Amino acid sequence: MRSSATAATAEPAAASEPPTEQDGPARGRLLGIGAAAAQAGVSERALRYYQQLGLITPCACTPGGMRRYSEDDLARVARIRQLQVLLGLNLDEIAVVLRNEDRMAQIKRTYLHEHTSDAERRDLVRESLQLQHDLRATVEAKRVAIEGFLADLDARIGRSSDLLAQMTAR
Repeated sequence: MRSSATAATAEPAAASEPPTEQDGPARGRLLGIGAAAAQAGVSERALRYYQQLGLITPCACTPGGMRRYSEDDLARVARIRQLQVLLGLNLDEIAVVLRNEDRMAQIKRTYLHEHTSDAERRDLVRESLQLQHDLRATVEAKRVAIEGFLADLDARIGRSSDLLAQMTAR
């Protein structure tokens, strides 16, 4: 087992994997799975599971097969956690949200490309609008479920309050 000091230390990319122009500035310094997990506030097992589900893909692997995570990878883990904690989405729902968000990012890049025609841009905006409606429906379904849960809690609170009032009146 690694010490926490070792796990929190960034491991530079292997010398055989220098960043290229294609990697861009977002890749920067790469972290091993222990350091990435520590920085993201999740377990190494969670990172592996997110990868298994297709929610994240480490930006690189060493020739020996060790995963390497970039700042973008860690931002994606943070997004996964945000969707879990803030909205209460499960991992299947998160997969749908991330796919839609990834597609919307692709749409934006294509829309902004100088060779994209006006007709293509119109189609891209239509697709983006549909994706946003789909995301809204996912969040709305979660909101309705939460409201139902709250209504049930309110009913239980009311029954418990009534029971306590009856017991106190005796």
